[in-house]
Amino acid sequence: MKILVSGSLAYDRIMDFPGYFKDHILPEKVHLLNVSFEIGVLKENFGGTAGNIAYNLKLLKEDPTIIGSAGKDFNHYRGWLKENGISQKGISITNDELTACAYVITDRANNQITAFHKGAMALESSINFGEYKNLNPRNSLAVIAPGNKFEMVDLGRLYKNKGIPYIFDPGQQIPVLTNRDLRFLLKGAKVFVVNDYEFSLISKRLSLPLTDIKRLAEIVIVTKGEKGAQVATSEDSFAVKAVKPRKIVDPTGAGDAFRAGLIKGLANGYPLKKTVQLATLVATYPIEHYGTQEHSFSLPEIKSRFLKIFDSKLN
Repeated sequence: MKILVSGSLAYDRIMDFPGYFKDHILPEKVHLLNVSFEIGVLKENFGGTAGNIAYNLKLLKEDPTIIGSAGKDFNHYRGWLKENGISQKGISITNDELTACAYVITDRANNQITAFHKGAMALESSINFGEYKNLNPRNSLAVIAPGNKFEMVDLGRLYKNKGIPYIFDPGQQIPVLTNRDLRFLLKGAKVFVVNDYEFSLISKRLSLPLTDIKRLAEIVIVTKGEKGAQVATSEDSFAVKAVKPRKIVDPTGAGDAFRAGLIKGLANGYPLKKTVQLATLVATYPIEHYGTQEHSFSLPEIKSRFLKIFDSKLN
């Protein structure tokens, strides 16, 4: 199975705030907001939606190809990808900008404040889309994760024209995608996956309730953190409980790990419920570490834990 993972490549600077944001923000004064948080932990890690998803897929013994842009400071990240055997063939490098960088602060309640510098991701892409025109739709699967908004739309158009099934994950790019872009990428998606806040935002912007969104995308998955995920298709709807992490360190990267689990299940033809259960299990691993690519696991370990938790075998 040819797996294409488009999205961002970024350095993550993850910060741990030992208090609660709510204790430092006065609701009646948000129009004059001026706050400062003393950080207990600061770490720089490899991240970005495409990098995170691809890393987890590699741990799941898949062979993803990253499609994305990086900057002149990418050598350190490049070495990490090479060390982990992740293809860099689809990565476009520019010497005019730095690689994208995310600054994430998490409080004790796992609330997050994120600042994101797009860097190279904001530039016009030099990706050669022609390289992907000969893909076999019966043996290909793509994910359109948050990245350059023009690439997201262009790749959506390519996948539609080629009949390649794709997962649409707009995430952090919802504010910059137009309503027309959102509708275009939603329509015909194999899977539309967002968290509950993002779903409400898109539903309100497009004036589309779940019943209408189900007519556009084949599968709709709304993640709800520790409450699990809600799955809906034109024929069925069900909930999947979250897997409890063995410890909670930082939630950053859980969503991307969830996407990797989805891709693994879809690529291997698992039933939908089992696919989402696998995704919830994979999502626990980055939560147990600082950094979105600091965890590790083996496929036998995943299969063993899956059997224990869900009383069902993974092939």
